[in-house]
Amino acid sequence: MNHFEKKNVMSPRGKPSARLLAAVLALGMVTALSACGKKEQKSGQALVSVNGEEITALQLNEELQRSGVQPAQQEAASKQLLEALIDRQLLQNEAARDKTDRDPKVVQAIERAKALIIAQAYMQKRVGVIARPSKSEVQAYFDKHPEFFSQRKQFDMRQLVIATKDMSDELKKAMDGAKSIDEVAAWLDTHQVKYTRNQVSRTTADLAPELGSKLLAMPKGQLFIIREGERSLLISIADVKDAPVTVEVAGPQIEQYLMNAKSKEAAAAEIARLRSAAKIEYFGKNAPPAAAPAAAPAPSNSAADANAHGAADLK
Repeated sequence: MNHFEKKNVMSPRGKPSARLLAAVLALGMVTALSACGKKEQKSGQALVSVNGEEITALQLNEELQRSGVQPAQQEAASKQLLEALIDRQLLQNEAARDKTDRDPKVVQAIERAKALIIAQAYMQKRVGVIARPSKSEVQAYFDKHPEFFSQRKQFDMRQLVIATKDMSDELKKAMDGAKSIDEVAAWLDTHQVKYTRNQVSRTTADLAPELGSKLLAMPKGQLFIIREGERSLLISIADVKDAPVTVEVAGPQIEQYLMNAKSKEAAAAEIARLRSAAKIEYFGKNAPPAAAPAAAPAPSNSAADANAHGAADLK
């Protein structure tokens, strides 16, 4: 059975006050903890004093910049951020009072965060600004991947969602013998297994190439199973449609992908350069294992070989 893992990459925008408060508390935690117990001279015009500790316009402007608030919302956001900075200062003062900054776990976390910030700042400085891909680069990527663009397919699927604990051998056997997802639903009704119905659509651009190819090889009505933690999806392909996109539509997405790829390549090259010039000694059993020989290719498990009405075993 195939196991998809879905990730929610889009989420509704939260209320500004809650979002900004969370951002300020999170972004300032390392700074706050590292400064516990220290009386530092802060630069910038003082906006408010919290038990003698000043919060300055410079601090507020930095948080405003980090929050990414739109210009039209900055006036309201500034007030919310200032209140959040007051909350953070209160936490910082209390942390200094009860010596939270001296807790070994806190010290270790601060050192780790500091190392990450410095390393990331160096990498950003070293890699610099990645040039935007040219039109020819975008076109070349578009032409190289027709399955994502010019020959993109859309899968319309019907699914029954059940609790994974109800995914029994008897249900699998029933799916192997079912001619449609409605027959599976009838079996669930008969055996009093709770489920919900959904209709979803995915394109070959949304799926891994191997999985997209397997789904394309399936006949309509093919049943397969997806496990997602505590729930399982019993899915049937209702229809497969052409869903092409032009290079003009896909261009911005391709551009961003290529820029990200170039940035990763530049970062990897810098790490490789530093490793080649460094003397790295492993002690004890910490040395990485020697590269294993390449494994023999696994036998083909094409979905086309699956029973036309059974539950496909997608790997």
